[in-house]
Amino acid sequence: MRLPRHTLLRQAAGVAAPPAAWRIAQAQSYPSRPVRVIVATAAGGGNDIAARLIGKWLSEHFGQTFVVENRLGAGSNIGTEAVVRATADGYTLLLASASNAMNATLYEKLPFNFIQDIAPVPGIMRTPLVVLVNPSVQQ
Repeated sequence: MRLPRHTLLRQAAGVAAPPAAWRIAQAQSYPSRPVRVIVATAAGGGNDIAARLIGKWLSEHFGQTFVVENRLGAGSNIGTEAVVRATADGYTLLLASASNAMNATLYEKLPFNFIQDIAPVPGIMRTPLVVLVNPSVQQ
């Protein structure tokens, strides 16, 4: 059986394409430049310390700089908006906290939609939130 020339060329290209695509995919390593980790709270707090510890570990693991930047104000909305407005290339990360979820319900006119505009990546810590009420407080 003879194969038409275009069919033979198409099959040959199909066999050669996966190894070539694999080499291209391997060449694109992340991160290839410094990564900013924005913490929307004050320096020295729990979130800042966690971000710096994780940033150090990531820098050692990936061999690339992870810069922790504190952008506080407006109940963490300023830092969150900075991440939302950044280029969506994975080089600007947000250390999100419970305040981000609360702000979505507290503020009516935020310039971003936290659920739609932020893509989650793995969590790094869990913080229990507890409310203590004295029995003398009555409804």
